[in-house]
Amino acid sequence: MPGKELARMLNSDDLRDVDRTLLDYLNEGRVTPVYCTNRLVEEGQEYSRGYVRDRLARFVDHDHAQNLMDTGLYELVEDPRDE
Repeated sequence: MPGKELARMLNSDDLRDVDRTLLDYLNEGRVTPVYCTNRLVEEGQEYSRGYVRDRLARFVDHDHAQNLMDTGLYELVEDPRDE
């Protein structure tokens, strides 16, 4: 895409604990911010839906996930923990 800067891929050192949890969810299949937020709450972790959405968007920015048709449905492309 013209004008788009190439993002540096993330590595394990760039990840927060919540990122690792979100990657676990993504490894299980497609997710939405609402799904992730609800699941985090069930596991005793309190994060806002906006924060979770921003963390998922960060994976997209670094080419580790894609937001399918800009619908908020995220799919894993490449797990940065595998680097």
